Amino acid sequence: MAFMHQDLPDLTIPSEEQAHLAAESFRMLADPTRIKILWALLQGESSVSCLAELVGATPTAVSQHLAKLRLAQLVRGRREGNFIYYSAADEHVHALLAEALSHAEHTEGGVGDDPGHRHERGRTVTA
Repeated sequence: MAFMHQDLPDLTIPSEEQAHLAAESFRMLADPTRIKILWALLQGESSVSCLAELVGATPTAVSQHLAKLRLAQLVRGRREGNFIYYSAADEHVHALLAEALSHAEHTEGGVGDDPGHRHERGRTVTA
């Protein structure tokens, strides 16, 4: 029997705007340095120079990444004197990044090929 969407009365599709915004978030996360910057910011607020040291990039490069992440509303900045301290925008950024990194870890380790492996609300379950 073929799968038919009529068989799923609760099936919903994201709106064009939702799909566009989600795709933009993924596009912003399609850079390893941005992933590291965001993960560092999930540990706590940080300055550009601190982030540069943590992720092994120049402060100029980190500033450029942060500008893009701000436009995508994935990070926030707070000015204190001449400095701006950055933080992750909200708990959704943490969930998104945690899932992406968890998926990468499981794919890398070959767990993704295990048919008895599934993920339930932040924990790994083996059947």
